Amino acid sequence: MNPKSNPLPSKSPPEFANPDSPSLLAPDEPPLRVMALRALYYCERLFYLEEVEGIYVANDHVYAGRTLHEEVVALDDETPERRSVEVSSQYWGLYGKVDAVRRRDGKWVVYEHKKGRCYRDQNNKPQPWPSDRIQAIAYAVLLEETLGEPVPQARIRYHADNVTAFVTIDEEAKNELRQALQRAFRLRRSCQRPPVTENERLCPHCSLNVVCLPEEERLRTHSTTSPPRLFPGHRDRETIHIVTPRANVGRSGDSLIVRTEEEKTKIPIHQVDSLVLHGFVQISTQALHLCASKEIPVFWISAGGKFIAGLTSSPGRVQQRIRQYQALTDPQTQLRLSRKLVLAKIETQLRYLLRATRKEPDLRNHVDQHIQRIRECLNKATSAPSIDSLRGLEGMAAKAYFASLPFLLKGKTADEFRPNGRNKRPPKDRFNCLLGFGYALLQSLVLRSILAVGLEPALGFYHRPRSSAHPLVLDLMELFRTSIWEIPLLGSINRCYWDPQEDFQITKEHVWLSDSGRKKAITLFEQRLQESYFHPYLSRSLSYARIVELEVRLLEKEWTGCPDVFATMRIR
Repeated sequence: MNPKSNPLPSKSPPEFANPDSPSLLAPDEPPLRVMALRALYYCERLFYLEEVEGIYVANDHVYAGRTLHEEVVALDDETPERRSVEVSSQYWGLYGKVDAVRRRDGKWVVYEHKKGRCYRDQNNKPQPWPSDRIQAIAYAVLLEETLGEPVPQARIRYHADNVTAFVTIDEEAKNELRQALQRAFRLRRSCQRPPVTENERLCPHCSLNVVCLPEEERLRTHSTTSPPRLFPGHRDRETIHIVTPRANVGRSGDSLIVRTEEEKTKIPIHQVDSLVLHGFVQISTQALHLCASKEIPVFWISAGGKFIAGLTSSPGRVQQRIRQYQALTDPQTQLRLSRKLVLAKIETQLRYLLRATRKEPDLRNHVDQHIQRIRECLNKATSAPSIDSLRGLEGMAAKAYFASLPFLLKGKTADEFRPNGRNKRPPKDRFNCLLGFGYALLQSLVLRSILAVGLEPALGFYHRPRSSAHPLVLDLMELFRTSIWEIPLLGSINRCYWDPQEDFQITKEHVWLSDSGRKKAITLFEQRLQESYFHPYLSRSLSYARIVELEVRLLEKEWTGCPDVFATMRIR
């Protein structure tokens, strides 16, 4: 029996298609994937994240399942099965693809293949997991309507323990399916995420645990327990910076091809976290399509270090951004978050100055007046009555902080690196040139972290939208300017890392980094992102790259039922 030459019959008599019954779907609703019901039974929040917010992450379990199905489908054509059969129903409001359909004793039977183990009852008899059972019921009911004849049974093959579990398709099973669909459609119409599942054992195996962050929410009610470390401590991919003038980025299959005058480099796309193009670098349409299809953001930074634009391909995240809009247009929420942000920034600046001058009394005396001014601003910020007053206090603290930085440069530091105040656009000296270039790199990092989480970068809570820069990006940058860039920059200057002539292009009006200077700055920045630091909320160390993403996710939890977790990290 050749499955390719003998297709399934297709008919829909009234007793199976229910033509006189109204659809379970509302008229303006799209149908639901059968796989979504499996997610619903596994965890309602997983269902909501995937089906409502459009967030999908493939982990090792997902890839292993895909491989299994490919191997099953690749069986010899003499097997009396129809494989990967597409089914759908307007009445049920469902569609999907059955793993296999086989004729048994004159009746059609649905087969589903699972890589894991089955559930065992008290008699050690193989039983399907509830999420697998509802999936099998749905496929059988859809197949029944497609064929116009009864499908009395579904079978689920669990390959890990090589057993088959049986599901009877009767009226009780169909009622179970109706109830599941009613619950799924109600959730899909809601703007609120369901709570974290009470079954903690499900979370380590879930592909979306790094999005959901269940451990962070449970920490509020189970502070004495040791939660599983679901949020990864380090990135598993790299940011690719292209700085060579007239370099060209193209595509070959699932790889990026970087061509310069000297060489050609092939970079597999699965190794890329984001692509940053500096200066006059070209990129082909095909390479952009590849990055967009794999949700790899692309950023452009000018030769002078100014952030120009970014290209991202993220799902609509409509419900997620509606919640963000509702939260960040509330004046009390804006003030509460702004106060947490400003306190975190000022206290980080203060702690850095105290740490840098702790063992040098003479140096402490030089900056003591600035330290006292920052302390005053910090104390006043705790009870600032408005965002405008917070901006004023933050500005005064920043002025005192930058006035202190030249004193932190060692005596052997070349005079060219000693700044005369803070200046920007364009920078007038080497120190401010380096400062601005690092801020541009930080801006692209924060932007791609925001987009990875699914928030709208144009909707912030502290900065006013006065320019093309995204307000939420500018907000979150305040948390990391000192820890990610200013501290390593001052350390590099004190180590004589920079060549005052070779690494800079000097004109009468401004100072830019040369090609060698940009490469050094990018190396310093990326090395800092790989360093680990202790995050107080998780009570463990993460790389700075992961900390940025974590803070974005903790920000979202401020308006999704888990407040007071954002902006708690401070340098020691």
